[in-house]
Amino acid sequence: MCGTQIPDEDTANLERHQDSVFALRYVRRMDKAAASDSEPIFRIDGLTKIYRSGEVEVRALNGVTLNLYESEMTVLLGPSGSGKSTFLNIVGGLDKASGGTVLFKDLDLTRLSERQLTRYRRDHVGFVFQFYNLIPSLTAWENVALVTEVARHPMKPEDALEVVGLRERMTHFPAQLSGGEQQRVAIARAIAKRPEVLLCDEPTGALDSKTGILVLEALTRINEELGTTTAIITHNAGIQSIAHRVFSFMDGEISSAHVNDRRLEPADVSW
Repeated sequence: MCGTQIPDEDTANLERHQDSVFALRYVRRMDKAAASDSEPIFRIDGLTKIYRSGEVEVRALNGVTLNLYESEMTVLLGPSGSGKSTFLNIVGGLDKASGGTVLFKDLDLTRLSERQLTRYRRDHVGFVFQFYNLIPSLTAWENVALVTEVARHPMKPEDALEVVGLRERMTHFPAQLSGGEQQRVAIARAIAKRPEVLLCDEPTGALDSKTGILVLEALTRINEELGTTTAIITHNAGIQSIAHRVFSFMDGEISSAHVNDRRLEPADVSW
């Protein structure tokens, strides 16, 4: 036999390494293309997150590098455990990195104290989660007003509800609203403080396709009309077609990335 045969395990490791290098180079090429249209709002380099429990070590993120740009909509795809939620939590200041850097404009999130991260979240970031977390005893207007009372330059609650198409429902309690309407109230609450960044973790995960489309329409409107940088985590591959850019996560790394030359309207998404 000529040459040396590489064992199967080593071959797999080599292929994973080559895929990772290719993805990183592709991300950098996309960043150069995107830079001509807008400025990076996040510069993320070598982002690593390790969780330890006794002698067990779990590497949730393994050297993720990418930029996110002002006013763009990004979709992060991947199965459970791929690292996408950990990534979003660190970018949003809900968790701290084990290594690497995360720059929000000129602010290095990896060097901030807990108090400084709280201020960062309050002043710059809106969050939307799979479950709405509305207070049942408060109306839609009152749920949104909770945020406007502590924000620096907030919208009026009724104006935030207008953006998501719920101005006429602002006196209703959560129990009087459908799941999609409750999620749109949660979105109104997130944008009422006029955040520069909106981070959404499975915002349609608990919804059927009809109500999920209404939620995506609200997110698209916010991105386009308010210029809010928006990142959406989802396992629903169909949703990627509404984004400017798409990143797929696998085993704590970016496994692939692409630009949508033609974006679809939410109503045209194959659910």
